Amino acid sequence: MKLDRIDIRILHELQKNGRITNVELADLVHLSPSPCLMRVKKLQQAGYITGYSAQIDVAKLGPTLTVFTEVTLKNHRQIDFARFQQALEKIDEAVECHLVSGGYDYLVKFVTAGISDYQAVMERLIDAEVGIDKYFSFVVIKTPFAKSHLPLQNLFDL
Repeated sequence: MKLDRIDIRILHELQKNGRITNVELADLVHLSPSPCLMRVKKLQQAGYITGYSAQIDVAKLGPTLTVFTEVTLKNHRQIDFARFQQALEKIDEAVECHLVSGGYDYLVKFVTAGISDYQAVMERLIDAEVGIDKYFSFVVIKTPFAKSHLPLQNLFDL
């Protein structure tokens, strides 16, 4: 499926507000409601839209700790990366995992109830012997902003 400017606009609007009505969306992307709905369904079927979710203000629920962790593996075979990733996927507190280039292998974002919970998660991960050589932790003091949407129109020049 080749995307055009209208498809990108639809994706842009939906990532900002997944609860927008089809009529409102159609108005924003300058389509009538029926063709707009057809495009949204095609984008879903093609896998461009993978789901919808609520954005939660976790701070209102209680205190949490966010930690970015640089992880370096002992070995760098395909099986080593797969083993680490499979183990990490099972950890609910690991909310993002990025394989990166540079001085370490992974950048992982953890969200836990506190520092002792983070330490317990890391100890379990080390004890699981999933190939970690070393890790460095960076505790987030404050998050001035975190965007939940990407600048699709700028990224894809449409």
